[in-house]
Amino acid sequence: MTKTHMPEPLIRRRGLCFVIAAPSGTGKSSLTRALLAEEPDLALSISITTRGPRPGEVEGKHYYFRAKDEFEQLRETGGLLEWAHVFGRETLYGTPREPVEAALSAGRDMVFTIDWQGFRQMREAIGPDVVGVFLLPPSLAELEQRLRLRGEDSEAEIARRMASTAGEMEHAGEFNYIVINQDFATALADLRAILRAEQRSTARQTGLDDFTSMSVA
Repeated sequence: MTKTHMPEPLIRRRGLCFVIAAPSGTGKSSLTRALLAEEPDLALSISITTRGPRPGEVEGKHYYFRAKDEFEQLRETGGLLEWAHVFGRETLYGTPREPVEAALSAGRDMVFTIDWQGFRQMREAIGPDVVGVFLLPPSLAELEQRLRLRGEDSEAEIARRMASTAGEMEHAGEFNYIVINQDFATALADLRAILRAEQRSTARQTGLDDFTSMSVA
């Protein structure tokens, strides 16, 4: 599908950070890919990582690859909006502050697929620029069935993921919106509706005074 970019907005506005979090198996990755395909001006945030590039990965497209000491320096000086150890490994991942703030100032929106801890860190760092959506499965029983149908995990891993899910879901109330992924098309429509509403929030229209003054004149 070829993306057709939307025309420039009539009123200058500030961009937003659209965070989508969910327990494993809820459909976060698939819904995010579909959202990006449907929303031509929405960009996926590019993370910094301390691991080396894998075959086919490109600097600045898939990740920003940095040495651990450089990552640590960014973290200590406020250059990261959020960061985490992923999967219990030594590898670090984080969201660089500079490109995100540049995008927001230019009125561009970015989507992030991070966990509740990353959402909390981002909200503490840049406050109202962050809009969080927590995806829920229709039920824990259906989520467990989805994990089994994927055929990717052992019984022990499924049990671990289900235990982790219960802990993650305790933080759903911290998010701005809840979307239940019972039907993929409906969940995608919900995400697009939330994005549209937040783009049109009065507080985000930084050029409103200029526009209304021009209209009156």
